[in-house]
Amino acid sequence: MQPIVRPTPILAAFSILLSVAFLIMGNGLQLMLLPIRGGIEGFSSFQIGLLGSGYFLGFVLGCALTPRMIIRVGHIRTFAALVAVASAAALGYPMAVDALVWVALRMITGFCLAGLYLVVESWLNDQATNETRGVLISTYVTVNFTVITVGQMMVTLFQPSSFMLFSIASVLVSLAAVPIVMTRSSQPPPITVVRFRPRRMFRLSPTGTVSIFLIGLATGSFWALAPSYASMVSGSVSDAALFMSAAVLGGAVAQVPAGRLSDRTDRRKILIALAACCAIVGIALVMTTGTSIYWMGLGAVFGAGLLPSYAIAAAHVFDFAERADYVEISAGLLLLNGMGSTIGPLLSSTCIELWGPQGFFVANATIQIALIGFVAFRLSQREGLPMEEKQTFDLGTSAAVAVVGDEDAVQMSDLVVQETK
Repeated sequence: MQPIVRPTPILAAFSILLSVAFLIMGNGLQLMLLPIRGGIEGFSSFQIGLLGSGYFLGFVLGCALTPRMIIRVGHIRTFAALVAVASAAALGYPMAVDALVWVALRMITGFCLAGLYLVVESWLNDQATNETRGVLISTYVTVNFTVITVGQMMVTLFQPSSFMLFSIASVLVSLAAVPIVMTRSSQPPPITVVRFRPRRMFRLSPTGTVSIFLIGLATGSFWALAPSYASMVSGSVSDAALFMSAAVLGGAVAQVPAGRLSDRTDRRKILIALAACCAIVGIALVMTTGTSIYWMGLGAVFGAGLLPSYAIAAAHVFDFAERADYVEISAGLLLLNGMGSTIGPLLSSTCIELWGPQGFFVANATIQIALIGFVAFRLSQREGLPMEEKQTFDLGTSAAVAVVGDEDAVQMSDLVVQETK
């Protein structure tokens, strides 16, 4: 009798990861394209900031509302419906070039993306075991960073003023439906995100909760306005795309080393170091005129300071949490970060209106200094946990995704419900 050959965890989840790749590639292209095209169309910096705020507001609403859709009609139908709407929204931008219309379309896109992420992440959670979960979630996060960079670079394929780039974004989002719809894997039970208790999270970890909100201000501004900043400074779409790609890759490379370092010392000190790095490099970018390898390098270091900070702050909250609360806390932190991301682009775009493109980093430095001040204050108020009482850094749990990389924690949570027929 031939032994049963089981596929590797990555091969078993290949269709899900392929859907994720198409989805995030299409979204990455839009993240880069819309601020640049908005500038070409004469949108003000504040209006471009509104596009980012609209996206993150839609994302927050999607996190709160789409789980009920999954419970009602199942994962596959929810995924197919949201992909269709998100694909149509991508074609709406060149058809109606108006700032308010674009804000509404970004809200729709954010809503759809939240639901799509919830579907693929709950599917990954269901397919993984405690032995394979770390590999799966690490691969998922790696795919996120890699394909969003590819999507950003696609902006160089055609002129931003053409219809073609929006068509490519729509095609990529549409293709995301194919692997999921054709999969033979059984649908998992949905995770219903219904509780958001910021007071409880604040009592659990004031540092982590406030930091997550402030980090949302900074990262929301980055995704919404950094492409516009880079385009204005460089005057070149390709240079702007390279700057954004350098920042994203810098953040990707720094994720795990920063997390492992935070295992060996007080995570709050790592948060301060990351915030200080981000503020100092941002000031250096303010003083940098023109584009160069040096400018790109600063962008990579800026991303290395900015993008890992969510995972470190989230890990600090999980250090004080019970495993049964992991799902609720992960969802709550994601929503809190989304709220900050909704407000951040408005603050940064106001600074750009006042001081030009360098105002983006003025706003960033202000946010980072506020973060440093609050975390330093908390250091004086509360002793850090001994190393033996801390959770080992787990990117699958602390990354800015809804999936929780702990099977037992998922089973213990009362936010995991069975599908209704």
